[in-house]
Amino acid sequence: MNEREIAKIVRAVLDERKGGKMTLAAANSLIEKVRQEAARMGLSVVVAVADASGRPVSVQSMDGAYIASFDIALNKSFTSASLKMSTKKLGVLSQPGESLYGIQFTNGGKIVIFGGGETLEVDGRIVGAIGVSGGSADEDTHLAAYGKECFERR
Repeated sequence: MNEREIAKIVRAVLDERKGGKMTLAAANSLIEKVRQEAARMGLSVVVAVADASGRPVSVQSMDGAYIASFDIALNKSFTSASLKMSTKKLGVLSQPGESLYGIQFTNGGKIVIFGGGETLEVDGRIVGAIGVSGGSADEDTHLAAYGKECFERR
């Protein structure tokens, strides 16, 4: 084993210890908190958590959630992870005349430009993203922001 390989292994171990990777346990724990808040609000939503590269780690649908919300929640988590910003912020930047106008037509239609997606960070580094769908844009935005706050407080 050379020095480069050892350094890579040490980095991976340290990242895991610092919570630098989105794990299934962390994703499911976060989803449970968001589901509880949604239930308190009287909503049935779908919550998706992706890793830093936008790949799904966990997706859960509450009983009674809209069927379409599954793909929307997944795409919100993908959008936030891949563009490193909330879908609400992207919505502002993608309006006519703005720098990202038309971005929702890229990436096979997976880019979402309305609220409900947030990045998840550890020590200022994006380790994943959350997407919530099933309520109004404001409700989804609230739930995603709540999830972000819960994740970053842990």
